[in-house]
Amino acid sequence: MRRRILWTALAVGVFGCGDSGTTPDPNPNPDPDPDPIPGGSLALELVASGLSDPILVTAPTGDLARLFVVERPGRIRIVENGVLLPNPFLDIRSLTSTSSERGFLSMAFHPQFTQNGEFFVSYTDVTTGGNRIARYTVSGNPNIADGGSGMILLSVAQPFENHNGGHIAFGPDGMLYIAIGDGGGGGDPLGSGQNRLTLLGAMLRIDVDGGTPFAIPPDNPFVGDPTGADEIWASGLRNPWRYSFDRLTGDLYIADVGQNQIEEVDVQLATSLGGENYGWNTMEGSTCFQSGACDMTGLTLPVLEYDHGQGCSITGGYVYRGTSIPSLSGRYLYADFCSGFVRSFELQGGAATSFADHSDFLSPNGSIASFGEDAAGELYILTIEGSVFRIIETEG
Repeated sequence: MRRRILWTALAVGVFGCGDSGTTPDPNPNPDPDPDPIPGGSLALELVASGLSDPILVTAPTGDLARLFVVERPGRIRIVENGVLLPNPFLDIRSLTSTSSERGFLSMAFHPQFTQNGEFFVSYTDVTTGGNRIARYTVSGNPNIADGGSGMILLSVAQPFENHNGGHIAFGPDGMLYIAIGDGGGGGDPLGSGQNRLTLLGAMLRIDVDGGTPFAIPPDNPFVGDPTGADEIWASGLRNPWRYSFDRLTGDLYIADVGQNQIEEVDVQLATSLGGENYGWNTMEGSTCFQSGACDMTGLTLPVLEYDHGQGCSITGGYVYRGTSIPSLSGRYLYADFCSGFVRSFELQGGAATSFADHSDFLSPNGSIASFGEDAAGELYILTIEGSVFRIIETEG
């Protein structure tokens, strides 16, 4: 239970844990020696500190003045023009618990938030521990949500306290995507990853505007197919703690936390019609998990993986599409919660290329729980110890 031990030592929670697995090749698909990145040097600029387990930074479309920071114990805080406001935007601490990997996991603004004031939250229920997706609206004060407006859209039971996933984001198609872990326990004991009739171990896709509480997009891959749940967009995931869409291409990057051996990044191109099976628990990365040989027919393997000689828990980030750091343009940034490295690559022809390690410049002296992206496409690094940093470029 490696992440439980790590977070217990930090008096916080955990993002994923492993128990057992087969031994893969010593260093599968390692990052090669990184190529130098032209331009100035990267650095971190402190934006806010003293937060409680910050695990996400985001902002509504077009809102360049504010950052919304999700704190895992159950609050959303606002940083406006560089100042952390004293009153939370939303406080749902009574609805959730930080036991193990549980808590307030993510939020997403409706694409038309400016017009309708709607946003969505993902948390684990304080009583049952199951995943909850709820809709809220802002109050008459733009910096305070209407706490009484919450309406649960979707509930997914969780048999264990770990592997909740929980990240939510709107895709370029206007649909809400929801990442749900395999339900926990070492090695996926319930077989959720390869069972498309459960919502565990899957990426879900719903239409929050098409019905009450939501509608199923008719082009979801398993609509009308008795072998899969209508809500599922992709399956075979273990604990997709963080994923993101490239705001230029629409490609979907999923960082899936591994068991005891392999961490991976999966990419679904914007041209996909859905239905990908990313392999868990038949595979851990590109390695057969339970035996030396396995049937990989129909499985989509990662574009990047690294073993636990390099780290132990991947923290997925974003493809940089801001304007302040041209040297990072088009590069996907990711990190490891345990070793603290920050790396990037470019996707070319569906393959990861042009690897780079930015750890010398982007080390926050803390455990990297998440990345964040503001309305302008600039990127942030969050440490579980309570700080938010903006990635900047200095003269080099």
